[in-house]
Amino acid sequence: MDGKADDADIGIRALIFALLALACGHMLSTLLRTIPGISLDVMAADFHTPPQTLASLTSIYHFAFAASQIPVGAAMDRFGVRPVSLSLLCGTIIGALASGLATGPESFLFGQFLLGVATSGMLMCPMTLAAKQMSAARFGLWSGIILSIGNIGMLLSASPLALVVELWGWRAGFWISAGFGAVVAIAVFLLVPKQPAAQADPASPLSQMAEVLRIGLSRPLRGLIALALVSLAASLVLRGLWGGPWLMEIKGLNRIEAGNVLGLFTLALIAGPALMGLLDRRFGHRREVLAGTHGFAAVVLAVMAAGAPHYPLAELLGVAFVPSQADAVLFVLTGIAVSTQPLLYGMTRQLVDAQNAGKALSAINLAFFLGTALMQSATGAVATLFGLPAVLLFVAASLIIGAIVFLMCT
Repeated sequence: MDGKADDADIGIRALIFALLALACGHMLSTLLRTIPGISLDVMAADFHTPPQTLASLTSIYHFAFAASQIPVGAAMDRFGVRPVSLSLLCGTIIGALASGLATGPESFLFGQFLLGVATSGMLMCPMTLAAKQMSAARFGLWSGIILSIGNIGMLLSASPLALVVELWGWRAGFWISAGFGAVVAIAVFLLVPKQPAAQADPASPLSQMAEVLRIGLSRPLRGLIALALVSLAASLVLRGLWGGPWLMEIKGLNRIEAGNVLGLFTLALIAGPALMGLLDRRFGHRREVLAGTHGFAAVVLAVMAAGAPHYPLAELLGVAFVPSQADAVLFVLTGIAVSTQPLLYGMTRQLVDAQNAGKALSAINLAFFLGTALMQSATGAVATLFGLPAVLLFVAASLIIGAIVFLMCT
């Protein structure tokens, strides 16, 4: 009996190390997708392109990411997590090098497309391994842990990346990311075990996509899909794109100071998912928590926008603009509020049968990143036409609409 217990402990430890290695791939993904958030101005100047135009171009990353979800999921069924993860990491290294070598908007667009495809499975890999090897209760906890580890990538792209950009330029961020990708690939090769692949789905990728869309649009999941379309999008659009310009252009911070504020925002995004996973196991009420936290985040963003020069809150307080210290607090509150995102995975597991659980989770994941791509494209136009405060108000309105549809349909 002691021998069996020891073997079980060794198996659990090996699984945890494998999940940590794969979660570092998700960390790399979040680092790469948020590099423009702290370096958009210098990248735009280097390419002789308006920042708003370059911001819209970066949405190709999320479109490619979303479009790759189904074929990457099918590949994991056919070949297993380990070989797919290693292939994606090799592609990520190539995409990071291509982005760093870009000489204009077109070549940067190509690098971002490569990164979107290559990093598309970085979250699915640890999630799939955890779902196959753990109970439903442990999976709920580990989904939060995996997301928290992944969000450390956004911490790396805050103050540390700001310092890198100041010292060596924006391209260095992609060179360093490529090196980090090589280290993660070695860790995955050493720590993730070879496992027999599941029975491959004989259906074509097109029919698989149609089935995922059918399940996602089915009555039980419509509300969850509506909230997923705006939830992750809000945090990534703020952290990965407009947070830096807001703090530097509207609040007058330098790059390092803006990175420090975004670092606090990122800490909230790191701690939030794991904390929400623990609270969910204790208290439940997922539907009410999800709607309430996203509504609260919308209010916080509206208050932040109102503190811009010549906007109501700044006028009411009799100041040129609300100090950036207040923005730091509001960013942290927003990060904690939207960190209830993992509860959407848990609700999905509850609302569908076991046979369709994988496709339903793929539908939620697809909605997360398709929504991010759409919001990133839309906010580029909003920023061009109406300015950065309007971007915050647009994100806030999207969260309100998503929460209302979620409540109406669940």
